[in-house]
Amino acid sequence: MTEQRAQPEQPARPGRPVVPAEHAAPGAAHPLRVIVVDDHTVMRAGVVALLAQEPTVEIVGEAGDGRAGVELVEWLEPDVALMDLRMPLLDGASATAEIVAGPARTRVLILTTYETDEEIERAVEAGAIGYLLKDTTREQLVDAIHSAARGETVLAPRVAARLVARMRRPAVVPLTAREVDVLNAVADGLSNVEIGRRLVIAEATVKTHLLRVFAKLDVSDRTHAVVVALERGLLTRR
Repeated sequence: MTEQRAQPEQPARPGRPVVPAEHAAPGAAHPLRVIVVDDHTVMRAGVVALLAQEPTVEIVGEAGDGRAGVELVEWLEPDVALMDLRMPLLDGASATAEIVAGPARTRVLILTTYETDEEIERAVEAGAIGYLLKDTTREQLVDAIHSAARGETVLAPRVAARLVARMRRPAVVPLTAREVDVLNAVADGLSNVEIGRRLVIAEATVKTHLLRVFAKLDVSDRTHAVVVALERGLLTRR
């Protein structure tokens, strides 16, 4: 038995799952069983140390990449997996998707330094129960782990603010190819008559296209229409 316990100390690859010997066997109490998945050894050790004195949480394993994290969940079926995002072999969002789709009832709680809209969106879409940043306090982390284990969504305040702001942004309404042509001509400083000549359409048709553009962009004048279209990436100027 002693030789088997020593094996994790000699990993075949950097991200191979590690199960501390002192946590390998279930105890009489029932603290929440947690694994930490992070490719930065120092950061992983810091999280483990942060939770070491918490009696309601037990770190049952560690992994250094997303693929190893998925394997660890399949092996140990912990209550919660603390998951970083940018890791080798399999990133955190992809690992989360595999864990959520698997048979284990493990909840994935993202713990990362990244808070871009793209990272947050990918993690949430993958099925993460929560998203925390690594500047969180010990008390906040413990509370988040318990909330995640209960199936409650947990978001760092800055992450929640970004999600709310993203949801409040006006939906991007696509412009037709002809509307883009008309708006480009407006950006070139042409009048309605000149736009009609350029595009070989009637002046009345130009006005109709502009009215539709105004409605889509929620503006009331030509200049504002060009500005908003550029801001939303609907119009590209060379």
